[in-house]
Amino acid sequence: MLSRYPVRVLATLLLALAAAGVCLALRTPLPWMIGPLLAVSLASIAGAPTASFTPLRNLGQWTIGTALGLYFTPHVVGLVASVWWAIVLAIAWALLLGVGFGRWLHAMHAKRMPHVPAKSMRATTYFSGAIGGASEMTLMAESAGARTDLVAAAHSLRLVVVTVTIPFAMQWSGLHGLEINPPGVREVNPGGLALLAAATGVGALAMRALKRTNPWFIGPLLVAMGFTIAGQSLSAVPAWMSNTAQLVIAVSLGVRFSREFLHTAPRWLGSVVLGTFGMLVLCAAVAWLLAWATGLHPATMILGTSPGGIAEMSITAKVLQLGVPVVTAFQVCRLVAVLLIVGPMFRWIYRQDAARPARP
Repeated sequence: MLSRYPVRVLATLLLALAAAGVCLALRTPLPWMIGPLLAVSLASIAGAPTASFTPLRNLGQWTIGTALGLYFTPHVVGLVASVWWAIVLAIAWALLLGVGFGRWLHAMHAKRMPHVPAKSMRATTYFSGAIGGASEMTLMAESAGARTDLVAAAHSLRLVVVTVTIPFAMQWSGLHGLEINPPGVREVNPGGLALLAAATGVGALAMRALKRTNPWFIGPLLVAMGFTIAGQSLSAVPAWMSNTAQLVIAVSLGVRFSREFLHTAPRWLGSVVLGTFGMLVLCAAVAWLLAWATGLHPATMILGTSPGGIAEMSITAKVLQLGVPVVTAFQVCRLVAVLLIVGPMFRWIYRQDAARPARP
């Protein structure tokens, strides 16, 4: 079985590469991510022996984090700092939206799943609704006694829906090429790139040693930001590296699905899809309000407030040139806040519920 694993990984990568080629020919948005994501997801659900190599995914996150950090020039940092209050409002909105989505899931499914204990159902719906990373939310849900299979399925499906829907919506609406501050470094310098890779690699390893979330993304992002803010223009990240990074990240998302996935409470999955589209509409409305208040473009704010993953939304902003630093700042701050607040908030909410007298 072990000897077949490299073959499965290689076959999955070849499938992803072929799908990216098809999307390039069709001129779809984000061809290096959407094509591989859909192809590998469908193949996995069909029962194909797809596989992802974790070090490749880590290298992909490392590459994307480094590339995004190059956008944070001193002028851009000043711009992001000037809208700190909007970031705080977006965090509060994400927390409120997550609680609301969780309550809706509970109302829809608590009676339909009598075999799930009430305490476990509360934890399952709460952490399924939270706008956070799939792995982190699943771990928190497990410690609270939730059905981790339902939580993981909810987050995986939400991420795919958002990652596919938003780029197509942006392309259809013509909202792209609106970058307010393109990266200052455009030329690839082999020596500078090697130094940048070494420094950001140290940053990734340091974050992993500190047991921080998303170390292969956040560590390189912070180090590359440090160089850019200091005015050290070492090198741009080659386009082929960014494209490859998108592909391996998409593969790592696609292999989460399996043939059994569709048999995991079909109504639950349907509710997640419906709820995700509802959240996209609500987030778009909030984004327009924040755009009006900040003067930033609505497309940038839509990506900054969308219920997607940090890497996926930042990649979308990068490829479509939609305010990468602002989107990255909003998504990173939300990620940190959700990880710090969601757990204590769950305990506080349900302690408050327990303290309320029962209705006659």
